[in-house]
Amino acid sequence: MAKSETGGPKVSGWMDFLSGLVERHPRAWIRLGDFETRMARERIAETQVERPIYVTGLARSGSTMLLELLATHPDVATHRYRDFPAVMTPFAWNWFTDHAASGEAPAEERAHKDRILVTPESPEAFEEVIWMAFFAGLHDPAASAVLDRATAHPEFEAFYREHIAKLLVLRGGRRYLAKGNYNVTRLSYLQKLFPDARFLVPVRDPVWHIASLMKQHRLFVEAGQADPRITRHLSRTGHFEFGLERRAIGLGDSQAPEIMRLWAEGQDVEGWARYWAALYGHVADKLDADPTLAAATRIVPYERLCADPAREMAAIAGHCGVQGGNLPALAAERISEPSYYRPDFTPDELRTIAAITEETAMRLARHAADVPAKAEARAVAMA
Repeated sequence: MAKSETGGPKVSGWMDFLSGLVERHPRAWIRLGDFETRMARERIAETQVERPIYVTGLARSGSTMLLELLATHPDVATHRYRDFPAVMTPFAWNWFTDHAASGEAPAEERAHKDRILVTPESPEAFEEVIWMAFFAGLHDPAASAVLDRATAHPEFEAFYREHIAKLLVLRGGRRYLAKGNYNVTRLSYLQKLFPDARFLVPVRDPVWHIASLMKQHRLFVEAGQADPRITRHLSRTGHFEFGLERRAIGLGDSQAPEIMRLWAEGQDVEGWARYWAALYGHVADKLDADPTLAAATRIVPYERLCADPAREMAAIAGHCGVQGGNLPALAAERISEPSYYRPDFTPDELRTIAAITEETAMRLARHAADVPAKAEARAVAMA
């Protein structure tokens, strides 16, 4: 989603119409995807899904930076903006867009107003469309969205593998890369499907992270009030992090409903702080309980990535087994600390954030050095 001429997000009429068809008729699109797979059987027969890379965490944690950098590697294939809305039929839809394109689209700052420029060829997070088509209630805060090693869905698993294989062939890659914020509750299930998968979980200082989340939410609420197509687009792409349809991820307990209550009452700072602690606490629980998953997962502190991009990206590439390329140099060239906003919390709000998030941050610190383990000290310093 790019910006309109007035600076807000924009969704075209044809995109709104076609994405609505996909949303209302998911089974039909699954059947179309299966038909496409049968037609392409020979093209994908020799393609194996090996060592996929998953970038997942709470939105505004640096996941897009990681996605864009890793996607520059020639071995990597991922979804692109051009793949939506017919995500489940990548061969047919890309053939259509190749023939229907009127020329090379100029790069535009994305709707988040965060300095990231995008074109139809830019990598993007779209696999949530597939998850939503197969798993009902994934975005119901009152239900559990956690999928683990006990989860089994043969139809989805076959479709998902075949879809990834088609993307690898379509993009000429050997490694699948996916950014998906909601995969944070599916780490164990994904490792069950792909035992050699690698996971990157970006984590950001709670004060700055919550400030960024609140800024984005305000932006998309205003955009959705001005144009209802914006809210529909966010829902159809599986982005419920911001805007008028904002929803907390259900973890099977009372935390998400409580967070929703806080948001509804206008207590956004406490609500986001509890959300940060709940989601990353869930990650810490999984890593503490599962050494195999912990070994496949790298916590990526946003502040460390900004402070020393080349060194951190070299470590990330090593964890993922991505050989060659110029990722460290590219990271040094592209990554810098955000300068387009600063947190403006009151001292009481800073203390609230620190009190709620400190324990989770300390737990994460056991899995990654330099993750902010003393949120209170940072908060007081900024007061």
